[in-house]
Amino acid sequence: MIHYHGTPITPHRALYELAGRNFCVSHYRPDQVERVHEQAQSVLLDNGAFSHFRRGEPKYDWADYYEWSDYWLQFPTTWAVIPDVIDAGSQAQDALLREWPHGERGAPVWHMNEPIERLLGLLDKWPRVCIGSTDEFWKVMSPAWFQRMDAIWNAIAQRHTRAPWVHMLRGMALSGGPYPFGSVDSTDIAQNHNRPQNTPLKMANRWDAMQCPRAWTQSVDQCDFTF
Repeated sequence: MIHYHGTPITPHRALYELAGRNFCVSHYRPDQVERVHEQAQSVLLDNGAFSHFRRGEPKYDWADYYEWSDYWLQFPTTWAVIPDVIDAGSQAQDALLREWPHGERGAPVWHMNEPIERLLGLLDKWPRVCIGSTDEFWKVMSPAWFQRMDAIWNAIAQRHTRAPWVHMLRGMALSGGPYPFGSVDSTDIAQNHNRPQNTPLKMANRWDAMQCPRAWTQSVDQCDFTF
């Protein structure tokens, strides 16, 4: 599992403590995009849809995001989240996928209230797929969230002998299991490194040392064949 630490992490000296880590930069807050490319192992470019949604801003300038991501995707270890609109429905998401100009350097987003069959289709076509929460499953690790996620991985395990690369948006708390995510991200360090008990390096060491299992083991109690 790769852990992408969300930025901006301020002051800049706090960011530089984490040289050599993996970072996530949102188009909504691109402040440190150049700095992280100077020192990161890899960089995830986020489209900022969650920030827009949370602030009630329904309009997006995807053309600007395409241009911005095109510049930074010149780094071979950088990849981008393809534009999505939370709670907009599958047809709207598929339309955005068709508009995406940078091919497999991007990863589509599947939202947890969409049909699981759509997720399986995306995993057939793309080398990496992101999972995002929705109003119905907004609280990560709630009972409803876990039930839905069990059903998701049951379906994936039935289709794939080896776990495909699934990135969990805002999923750092899932480090250590039980789901075999390929990568996760969060802004935990950015938000909490100033607390007395924390330092950026201590937090990154703790997160980056936690790995997920190699595979998902389906049990009878977890079975949910309603896709």
